[in-house]
Amino acid sequence: MNDNELKALISLLDDEDPEVVEHVEQRIRQIGGQMIPLLETEWEGSFNSALQKRIEELIHDLQYESVLERMRDWKNGGAMDLLEGLWIVATYQYPDLSLAKLRQDVEQLFYDVWVDFKVDMHPDEQIKAMNTAFFSKLKFAPNTKHFHSPANSMINQVLESRRGNPITLCVLYMLIARRLNLPVYGVNLPNLFVLTYKTNGVQFYINVFNRGLVFTTKDIDQYIDQLNIQRLDAFYQPCTNTDIVRRVLRNLTLAFEKNGDTDRVQEVEKIMAAVRDDGDGLPLSDYTQR
Repeated sequence: MNDNELKALISLLDDEDPEVVEHVEQRIRQIGGQMIPLLETEWEGSFNSALQKRIEELIHDLQYESVLERMRDWKNGGAMDLLEGLWIVATYQYPDLSLAKLRQDVEQLFYDVWVDFKVDMHPDEQIKAMNTAFFSKLKFAPNTKHFHSPANSMINQVLESRRGNPITLCVLYMLIARRLNLPVYGVNLPNLFVLTYKTNGVQFYINVFNRGLVFTTKDIDQYIDQLNIQRLDAFYQPCTNTDIVRRVLRNLTLAFEKNGDTDRVQEVEKIMAAVRDDGDGLPLSDYTQR
């Protein structure tokens, strides 16, 4: 169908026959995301509030299906690019968000740190330098004032505000560290997401939410024992990109639950299912925030 035919189709959304409207909506959904600009134009030119609401719902559904499709493709493609995964999450609320712009912003963070970084430092000194750059120079900090805000799970919002929750702060810290060739990875602890610096013979942990506090395996032992749960290998070793994205999405569902937004909770849970491995049980840490 050409643009004129598509516009004619959209005009039928205002038809007096409910069956015609239902058929048109189904056809628009089948055509998919290419309909969004035309729907937006129709919305802008309409003075019919009922029609505008119908168009808004259609646009939301089309954008949501696009998020689901992107997430499935990302996961099935190997989930190699963590920033892309976080971008897909953010497009749930910011559908026009540019991945290229996100990459540019993260690359700028890397350059801001790189100019003061020395590659021949001892691992302890490398993390001290990272902490100074991340918290003092770049001004990132925990969002303790609005801890349960959905914005904490949106990577673009965290980049803009310099405030986030444990996992989004860890992701940005890790992306910068990896660009500096540091062996830094995410660790899926219950109730708290942290990082590990791991090479042959050297491993320690970093609590980014506590301004880069360094701690040890014994500290994790004590933490797990205090929670009175079994010590699992997953609580000590690097997790996958899909683990990270699932946890970001879990935080997002909890944020919407706090707001009483059940529709969004259900939508985000469906996105989370798109990155869950078939047959896998949900890890304990996926049930927990941060």
